[in-house]
Amino acid sequence: MKRFFKFLLVKLPLALIIFSVLTVLALKWVPVWVTPIMVSRCIEFRSDPDFHTVKEWCPLEDISPELMKAVITSEDNLFCEHDGFDRKAIQQAMQEKKDGKRVRGASTISQQTAKNVFTLHKRTMWRKGVEGWFTILIEKIWGKERIMEVYLNVAEMGKGIYGAQAAAQAYFGKDASALTRREAAAIAACLPNPLGRNPAKPSNYVSSRAAQISRMIPNISYPDWIERN
Repeated sequence: MKRFFKFLLVKLPLALIIFSVLTVLALKWVPVWVTPIMVSRCIEFRSDPDFHTVKEWCPLEDISPELMKAVITSEDNLFCEHDGFDRKAIQQAMQEKKDGKRVRGASTISQQTAKNVFTLHKRTMWRKGVEGWFTILIEKIWGKERIMEVYLNVAEMGKGIYGAQAAAQAYFGKDASALTRREAAAIAACLPNPLGRNPAKPSNYVSSRAAQISRMIPNISYPDWIERN
């Protein structure tokens, strides 16, 4: 019994920590080809004969800077300033929940990347804990530029569509490097609900949100690695 508890409380957690660190370290250079949400969607739409997964890894230098600016503007204004967590937004979301109001998303791009790559999308405290751990790891090991590269390659951008290259081809018939500000803003506007929105056939809300994102882009500072892409 003593050996069992030692394994359960010491050896197993230590093994999981080492495994997670090594996995994140490897993915600093290795492309992420499959994520839990991709597998989950394949199961969810297994009876749909028209469903298929479209994904093509695209280096950051081959993705339009306009898309990087658009997702930062839309999803995480403080992406280059925080350590993976926007504490002010988290506190605000907690207060909104306490007041019974509709809670706005407080997840940063780093958190979304950790969730997409390493966890299932079930709303549980366990998942949030795992997401938080991997957010810390990718911030420390990957850095912002790699986080953005992975995010723009694995984010769900439509039914079976993952990443900037697949989205650019599916919606606008061009490579991700050629996306204009208007097109990038439309894609960013659809990210909160990729299965219910279409950047190529935008609803009134998506058009309005995309226009808002486009107007905001010049007012935000971006890191040098975005400007030189």
